Amino acid sequence: MKMTRLIIFPIILGAFILSANGCKKDDDAKNKPSLTTAQVNSITPTTSTCGGNITADGGAAITARGVVWDTALNPSLEISTGKTSDGTGIGSYTSNLTNLTPNITYYVRAYATNSVGTTYGTEQNFRTLDGIALLTTNTASNINLTTAICGGNISVDGGATITARGVVWNTTQNPTVVSNTGKTSDGLGVGNFTSSLTGLTPNTTYYVCAYATNSIGTQYGNQVTFTTPMLDGPGNTITDADGNVYNTVWIGGRQWMKENLKATKYNDGTSIPLETNNAVWAGLSSPAYCWYSNNQATYSSTYGALYNWYAVNTGKLCPTGWHVPTYAEWSQLTSYLGGESVAGGKLKEIGTAHWSSPNTGATNETNFTALPGGFRSGSREAGIFGSNGFSGYWWSASQNSGQFMHYDNSVATGLFGDKEEGLSVRCIKD
Repeated sequence: MKMTRLIIFPIILGAFILSANGCKKDDDAKNKPSLTTAQVNSITPTTSTCGGNITADGGAAITARGVVWDTALNPSLEISTGKTSDGTGIGSYTSNLTNLTPNITYYVRAYATNSVGTTYGTEQNFRTLDGIALLTTNTASNINLTTAICGGNISVDGGATITARGVVWNTTQNPTVVSNTGKTSDGLGVGNFTSSLTGLTPNTTYYVCAYATNSIGTQYGNQVTFTTPMLDGPGNTITDADGNVYNTVWIGGRQWMKENLKATKYNDGTSIPLETNNAVWAGLSSPAYCWYSNNQATYSSTYGALYNWYAVNTGKLCPTGWHVPTYAEWSQLTSYLGGESVAGGKLKEIGTAHWSSPNTGATNETNFTALPGGFRSGSREAGIFGSNGFSGYWWSASQNSGQFMHYDNSVATGLFGDKEEGLSVRCIKD
């Protein structure tokens, strides 16, 4: 009996050992997954995309996958600011990170979970955009009694779509979208935009800022300022470099001299050449002025001087802050007064003290007091003088052009003049 027991026992023990070793092999065949973390892209102030690629499931099905992120290193399912759940199984997947904070550095890792446990991919880091739009405010233009044009340029949206843009204005500094006298809405997105300001008050200073709104908030451009003109009527006086004082008048939101210019110096104090010789005058291609019939005592006080266009073209003829009106500015004046056919009457001095009879249609209701200063011819007529008392001729700053009025009608119309001709000048405020 002893021998029998000794023979059987080793066999049973061997069988037990084999069975135990077989169970251990089955457990070892199940491992944690293998994966990598994708590069972070599509970064905005509050979102981004990432993801991962699970190359092996470790012998056990992947039951959860996604990414985890935090503002500290090594985020995990237990310690993280946020996580995604992006399905099951092996392969590549994409994760959408949301509710991020602008201008913050985040650390992100892909994860994969099977029955053995959770494995993390390599750690990536990125910084969210700050969300701050960059923009400038345009200079105000086309300023009238109650309207103006402004706008802005948005060069950077900060990584968040611009959902509203325009300008805000106020009579106090630093207007905002919640504290303003007026506001425009001018589309969305980056780039240049134009804004129309309406409902303004005459003779009032306004402060204007462009604005741009995205998901982060509203940003503003630099502040610009402008003043609306006065209502039609008398203005203040201005003085030229000679010390001559001129009365002014507001018409259609612009301030004009109501007298012809008689300056003998540019606004920088340098002298304008005087030319009395007819032949020399007719052949000039440089700046000059004269008095009608070379008679300063009789004509200068009432009619002012006559200038060739070369003097006008220096840009220094009018007092500082004023300029010779362009052809367009003359046209704006006549349009405001009802058109060329009637504007002359509204601009001409009434009566026949200076205009020849009948001085048709003259009402001078604008108080502009246009006078018939005549002209001095150029090369075509050898520098002779003519039309004083009959016609008024005024230069524009636009080449070879000007304005004309006559004693026997109510017309104020444009004219074409040779550059060497001598015509009167009225100045308009910048």
